[in-house]
Amino acid sequence: MPDSVAYDPAAMWQATLRDLASQVSRANYDTWLDGTEGVRLVDDLLVVGTRSEFVTEWLQKRLRPSIIRSLTDVAERSMDVAFEPLRAAEADAAPALTGTAPVSAVPRPRLRERYTFDRFIVGKGNELAAAASRGSADSPGDRYNPLFLYGAAGLGKTHLLQAVGHNLVDRGLHVLYVSAEAFTNQLITAIQGRKMEEFRQQYRMADALLIDDIQFIAGKEQTQEEFFHTFNELYESGHQIVITSDKSPALIPHLEERLRTRFEWGMIADLQAPDHETRVAILRSKAREQGAIVPDNVLNVIAARFKKNIRELEGSLTRILAYSRLTREPLSPELVQSALSSLEPTEPRLPPSPTLIIDSVCRYFDIDREALLSKSREKRVAYPRQIAMYLMRELAHRSLVEIGDALGGRDHSTVHHGWRKMERSLSIDPETQRDIGSLREMVEQARRIA
Repeated sequence: MPDSVAYDPAAMWQATLRDLASQVSRANYDTWLDGTEGVRLVDDLLVVGTRSEFVTEWLQKRLRPSIIRSLTDVAERSMDVAFEPLRAAEADAAPALTGTAPVSAVPRPRLRERYTFDRFIVGKGNELAAAASRGSADSPGDRYNPLFLYGAAGLGKTHLLQAVGHNLVDRGLHVLYVSAEAFTNQLITAIQGRKMEEFRQQYRMADALLIDDIQFIAGKEQTQEEFFHTFNELYESGHQIVITSDKSPALIPHLEERLRTRFEWGMIADLQAPDHETRVAILRSKAREQGAIVPDNVLNVIAARFKKNIRELEGSLTRILAYSRLTREPLSPELVQSALSSLEPTEPRLPPSPTLIIDSVCRYFDIDREALLSKSREKRVAYPRQIAMYLMRELAHRSLVEIGDALGGRDHSTVHHGWRKMERSLSIDPETQRDIGSLREMVEQARRIA
């Protein structure tokens, strides 16, 4: 073993962690080992700093034998290990002994470097969500708690969520960032391993919980139960909670009412598709990041083609810049056409069928076909049915009689009322705008697959 490792506690512990990573599960590593540090070496005893007394106790009881084996293999001599909370270790350890700068007492969540407020382009469709997110970051646990951000895919929800995380971490707060799917998987692992207490402690010791795509816990009873108690614990302690979803709380199907009402306690803000000026600003910012100078006429052509999804917008610019470098052609509207031509259909297609639209609406609102075609006037069924009427009229170009027949034999005047109602709502209601926009994308995607 090189002397640089043999007598450097930080380097020795890092080498031991690499060995332990191959022996324990990813969940266990992230929960108990991530964020630990080798702080002192006293003869053949390595003192390891941990994030808390709880982690110290857990490592001492559960992982100490495995750690000693790995540590002995790394050091190539018989070793022992002791644990203590990092803050205490930092107070006692001299920088000359560790050879490293003090390490934060808690691990930094995995946040994308570019997902900061400075790199988020604010426009009419997202200014409320952006302002509320900044408010949560500036005054965590205060006015905007919980903060619930919702909107269609690709509009910047995750960007804002992680931007809040960056600001809170920079203030020294313990931040947990996790997707709802990961929360569910960790819960299952904890139940199987009989480690529910550790799971709860991991989440409830956080200063802020940022959870992405909360709609994925809908219908999962035990996950909702656990999240309910975690939410209450954090909220009552004044800790910040930020949640994202593709729908507002009121429209998430199979979500328990007690969770729905809690999500509505604080601030709810939606993100809508950016207008043309905002899309151009997003493209200009992306071009700057890539060190490219793109003429305004090219940015305008791209912005006119991709209206509803920022990821597609940014991806198209990356594709065009790569195409220009490969062909050595200057950036121009004509080059945009050439670079993106393969993304367009080469043959004209027939309008979507009523069946495809009905299936898409049922899938989006999580209702069955029988309910949609029934005589029920409940809002959870009537609203999707009227949207189906609108889409059949606008996308499939069907007559009122044909639409009525497809939707269970309804009178053409009923169809006309539903279609016109959605048409009016589309001009004033952000919820309807988002739902119809998302369903247009779903129908188009289904057509491509078909």
